Amino acid sequence: MQTRQLGNTGIEVSRLCLGTMTFGEQNSESEAHEQLDRAVAFGINFIDTAEMYPVPPKAETQGRTEAYIGSWLKRRESRDDVIVATKVTGPGMDHLRGGSRLTRQQILQAIDTSLSRLQTDYVDLYQLHWPDRRTNFFGKLGYEHDDEEDAIALEETLGTLKELVDAGKVRAIGLSNETPWGVMHALNLAERLDLPRVASVQNPYNLLNRTFEVGLAEIAHRENVGLLAYSPLGFGVLSGKYLDGARPARARLTLYERFQRYTSPQAEDATRAYVDIAHEHGLNPAQMALAFVNSRSFLTSNIIGATTMDQLEDNLASESMKLEQDVLDDIEEVHRRLPNPCP
Repeated sequence: MQTRQLGNTGIEVSRLCLGTMTFGEQNSESEAHEQLDRAVAFGINFIDTAEMYPVPPKAETQGRTEAYIGSWLKRRESRDDVIVATKVTGPGMDHLRGGSRLTRQQILQAIDTSLSRLQTDYVDLYQLHWPDRRTNFFGKLGYEHDDEEDAIALEETLGTLKELVDAGKVRAIGLSNETPWGVMHALNLAERLDLPRVASVQNPYNLLNRTFEVGLAEIAHRENVGLLAYSPLGFGVLSGKYLDGARPARARLTLYERFQRYTSPQAEDATRAYVDIAHEHGLNPAQMALAFVNSRSFLTSNIIGATTMDQLEDNLASESMKLEQDVLDDIEEVHRRLPNPCP
């Protein structure tokens, strides 16, 4: 398993990271523990979660994912050999603290609750799940400015995260669902006000959504704020299992109508083209899609997720796959013809 440094922190994380948002919804506690055991045995040392998980987010299940990871951490009695990342929820979740915001009071409450569920004294990476300000993320490309917005100042949020770092509750901080301006603003504040420097940005990145390359890839290189790529299979779409309207039993798009980001006609056309490339070269489509993400120079870690052990094994196998230049050339041809159908 290859490892890469998390920003300027000195923390080494595995190139594959185990995503956990299905734990507590599609996966039971015992299934979650089985996945965690297998991932660590394979060489993964990086686990990503969030206080709002599992998804779809609901008041009755909120926090269950962290609790499952916490019971696993307690059982194995070896905390320091795994890198645990979690996230504090951005605005809009009414069932969290009466309406989640990135205020000092809410962040202090959120970290203590997460630590309690995780049954640990610290998290290695604490991320802002999405910005408090109104901006373009979660599939929105166009930016519309609002002079009247009541966003919590990033100075307050980062100042609170400094308190957590100083207290030893957090080792490093990161952003998620962030824009180029947001990352540079956070870096500028850190330099000017002696606040923690963000180590990573967790944004979507896959064959159907390469918008990270437009502005954030250069920042990742020049500022050493690498990508933690989420949805590398586009909710499983890039495996090809949903082509021609198929809806396999227990699959995410079968169970939950809310996940429509990767199901447009343009997405279907692009997915078919990428699946055809994989088949032409004798490759597993899902593994090819993951191997493409793994190959990106701006990547810190690729967040894989699975609901079955067979899926997890397929995902793990992408670590050793190196795509030949003719495969990459074919992928680029499709990208030029059908660019970013699912931003």
